[in-house]
Amino acid sequence: MAKIDKKENNTVHFSLEISGEDFENALQKAYLTNRGKIMMPGFRKGKVPRKIIEMHYGEDVFYEDAINDILPEIYEKAIDELELDVVDQPHVDLPEEIVKGNPILVNIQVDVKPEVELASYDDLEVEEVVYEFDESMIDSELESAREKNARLINVEDRPIEDGDLVNIDYEGTIEGEAFDGGADQGIDLHIGSNTFIPGFETGLIGKAKGDELDLNLTFPEDYHATDLAGKDVVFNVVINEIQIRELPEMDDEFIKDISEFDTVEEYKADVRETMIKDLKEKEEQEKEARAIQAFSEMIEVDIPNGMIESGVNDELQNLAMQLSGFGMTLEQYLSMVGQTIDDVKAKLRDGALNTVKSRLVLEAIAAKEKFEVTDEEIREEVTRIADMYANYDEEAKANYVEEMMAGEAVMLKKGIEQKKAIKFLVEKAKFVKKDVVADEVKEEENTDK
Repeated sequence: MAKIDKKENNTVHFSLEISGEDFENALQKAYLTNRGKIMMPGFRKGKVPRKIIEMHYGEDVFYEDAINDILPEIYEKAIDELELDVVDQPHVDLPEEIVKGNPILVNIQVDVKPEVELASYDDLEVEEVVYEFDESMIDSELESAREKNARLINVEDRPIEDGDLVNIDYEGTIEGEAFDGGADQGIDLHIGSNTFIPGFETGLIGKAKGDELDLNLTFPEDYHATDLAGKDVVFNVVINEIQIRELPEMDDEFIKDISEFDTVEEYKADVRETMIKDLKEKEEQEKEARAIQAFSEMIEVDIPNGMIESGVNDELQNLAMQLSGFGMTLEQYLSMVGQTIDDVKAKLRDGALNTVKSRLVLEAIAAKEKFEVTDEEIREEVTRIADMYANYDEEAKANYVEEMMAGEAVMLKKGIEQKKAIKFLVEKAKFVKKDVVADEVKEEENTDK
């Protein structure tokens, strides 16, 4: 029988009891599990009686294994019995002396999910969000389409100019010694892109195809590779090719080549419609983000460190996944930026704290407003996720939906509840212009004075 001894903020201290009978059964199980590893003179391997082992190694020889075997199950039952929403690993305090046959009183200290006292929805004011469409956006999109379909033409009759695309070999040395990452062959470089350190690209202007030259440069003091920062370097460069980008004419023929439309006007109309839709979606997403942030800032929550650390680890996993998309590991990234894993975790901490707090607030809203989530809504959400995987055939998608409905329904239900809470919050929020918000802040500051 478990009972709460005290609760301090979001840390609960409770005790539970392991009966003498249960402990004895666990000891026997530990003996049977380990006896095959124990050899003693006069006994075959695995046949040494338990009492002989305890006499030789001490009565407590199997205590640790027995406790480790029996405690998790009893702990889980206690958590359910006390209705605790645990958010971190428990701290377990065992008695200094365990007497075989007597009950064992175990003291547990564990962090639980904090209770959130919601602020008044009526006080929620959020800076207005407006993303306006402008016809110039279409011109930018059309220019981007031309850039993507540009044709490269070799230049033979003039030296390099700003804006050219050049193909080069290069090798860098510091005090005559090569260094990691300082050499490459057949690399394309857009002059003016500032891809290389200052002076490299401008140093190639005026040079011709086939030229070989040395560039005497200095790495910036704030260069990302700290072992190179501020050092003088000599780059030997060979110019292999010079090219220019020739943009296609924006006419009906070009539109037919790159799209399903026959005319420039049809293409522009589709671009306009897509952009307006995207801007509306972006506007709604920003409204949601600002409403959550503003409402969360109105609420004080004592968040256990374990929840924050878990959030940091989630952020770290997201970073690792993003880096893998660029073909880079987290370790390579840390080496490149000259940071440790603890440095990155420290930077991620504030973001993780905000994410955890926002989630707690949304869960509290969902609980207060008693949002209902139907099986059909869960199925629609699972189907939406399945449709994101275009390589799934219909049978595979159907199997995925059924597996998710069976195994992840609770998690999906929580996600849908939070989405409903977000939309609810946006409906309750008063969106006001920025200058109005600023004036109200000044008025509050003057009142405080």
